[in-house]
Amino acid sequence: MKKWLSSVIVAMFLVVLAACGATDEGSKQTEQTKQSEEQAVTVKDARGEEVTVEQAPKKIVSLMPSNTEIVYELGLEKELIGVTSNDDYPASVKEKEQVGDMNINAEKVIALNPDLVLAHGSSMGMSDEVFKQIESAGIPLFVVNDATDFNTVYETIGNIGKLTNKTDEANKTVKEMKAAVSEIEEKAKEIKDEDRKKVWVEVSPAPEIYTTGKGTFMDEMIKIIGAENVAGNEEGWVKLSEEKVVELNPDTIVTTYDGDANEIKNRPAWSDITAVKENQIVNVDSNKTNRPGPRIVEGLEEFAKAVYPEVYN
Repeated sequence: MKKWLSSVIVAMFLVVLAACGATDEGSKQTEQTKQSEEQAVTVKDARGEEVTVEQAPKKIVSLMPSNTEIVYELGLEKELIGVTSNDDYPASVKEKEQVGDMNINAEKVIALNPDLVLAHGSSMGMSDEVFKQIESAGIPLFVVNDATDFNTVYETIGNIGKLTNKTDEANKTVKEMKAAVSEIEEKAKEIKDEDRKKVWVEVSPAPEIYTTGKGTFMDEMIKIIGAENVAGNEEGWVKLSEEKVVELNPDTIVTTYDGDANEIKNRPAWSDITAVKENQIVNVDSNKTNRPGPRIVEGLEEFAKAVYPEVYN
């Protein structure tokens, strides 16, 4: 009896000891999380400025739709308290306080008293004074790079992850994006040289017809899916004449502005273009294909299916 009782006591002691160990471990993890949230982080932005946040921000204002989509992707919807009127994804973003459009209302931003403002390199020229006002109020402002390729998007997601104590989430997002791009690249290798299509991307309709040259997302997308950009010798966003497009003679026309295929077909000078004759005119979602955020991979997939449906569908 005594031997049995001693065994029970020992067993109970071990259970209590294990529970204490688990509690200690839980306390350590909680303390580590707290320390991580309180640790200052410094990241260099698009201006070359060292931007420091003293702890994980509880209130964030985003001044660009692509930044907003990254913030949502990292699970920071509750922390996001201010956006622009141009933000449209996800749908719940319309419930957030708006601080302007491309013209930011600095007073509104400052009144929200955010811990971090996420600005964008594309608006540096027109928003310099706004940025200065916000920073003069003691609010950390980080300007993300104006991305024109996938690697810069990955870097932006990583930087926002560091600033918001969401590094793991950022790494996971980037890993998934890279895997999706790699899958498309592998399929592109199956396309024979003689089957590679010449693509014309139209980002604005007649009479001001603009397309995308090298140094842009769309040019990189065309290369990734295994096609040729007929305007690939041009630089950036470029305006071309209708006669020049006829000369380039694309196999496929892709519009990014909810284009009207009939309007394109009815252009008198374009009747002999291969894409027009074979009715290869497709529209893609401009936000997915041009907005440098997590959905850019969805844009790539949509673009791939538009040009090579037989390969990517």
